[in-house]
Amino acid sequence: MEVCGGQTHAFLRHGLDRLLTESIHLIHGPGCPVCVTASERIDQALALSKTPGVILCSYGDMLRVPGSDGRDLLGMRAAGADVRVIYAPLDVLDLARANPQCQVVFFAVGFETTAPATALLAQQAKLLGVQNLKLLVAHVRIAPVLDQLLIDPACAIDGVLAAGHVCTVMGEPEYVQLVAQHQVPIVVTGFGAEELLQGVLCCVDQLETGEPTLQNAYQQVVDQGGNRSAQALIDTVFEPMDTPWRGLGMIRAGGYRLRPKFAALDVPPESGTVELGSETTDPCPSGLVLQGLLRPNACPRFGQDCSPDHPLGAPMVSSEGACAAYFRYTPN
Repeated sequence: MEVCGGQTHAFLRHGLDRLLTESIHLIHGPGCPVCVTASERIDQALALSKTPGVILCSYGDMLRVPGSDGRDLLGMRAAGADVRVIYAPLDVLDLARANPQCQVVFFAVGFETTAPATALLAQQAKLLGVQNLKLLVAHVRIAPVLDQLLIDPACAIDGVLAAGHVCTVMGEPEYVQLVAQHQVPIVVTGFGAEELLQGVLCCVDQLETGEPTLQNAYQQVVDQGGNRSAQALIDTVFEPMDTPWRGLGMIRAGGYRLRPKFAALDVPPESGTVELGSETTDPCPSGLVLQGLLRPNACPRFGQDCSPDHPLGAPMVSSEGACAAYFRYTPN
């Protein structure tokens, strides 16, 4: 299983899945933060976008992800809500300072790769005393969800290709623990065709020797200890919390929340319409796709009712979603 949507797209774009021997099967994991953001959080963002005087900001892909009732932020913007695409979290700070009469809300999503930038935004907002900026935090953590997938009785994962960009930030310690606990090879892998094939080879070599370990096949980028400055930013601003992942349920310590000293920046719970962890309906079997139990093109709605132009679920929306990758790169 590769745990990165960018790697999924690279595998399919280069046709590597078709070059591998039939004994090697690629399983596409929950490696797209847009795909796994809980529908409850999206519902909360939708509710906020309807509030007079609110400017809601997020990354572009998030605007098209449907909430529990099929609505999305792009539709809210078309209906008159002030919803804006940003490219860097500090852009939100500038927006808040330029619009003191408005409440500016940043819908912050992403893995550990984007969490440091959100943490920097929180630090700067607190330092400058910006009063009209709030954070709707939906950052998630990779290692906890891998732990849950590997202990699942339905798990069919013999080895893991760890996302190089996440390991660039977080380093290797969490993955060393996962290997020791589950006795499954984990290889830190890059994003180019040769780097991905090197990761597959390392994983196969470990399976053949029967000696699982954590192996870094992306040493030109990933340091064993990770980016300690980025880790310090995360640890200063955030603390782990149990978090629902779309299609996967509640993941123990699977996300982040603001620490108490940054509580003034947090969106109050009453601003949402759905309690986190509550049941919502989803017309898309995204949970099966994200666990690698259903290949996207095996879904009966794939390419028919569901396409990038008319997505039913987040994996078809996101530029890193597995369904979008299959739609774009696999033969019809």
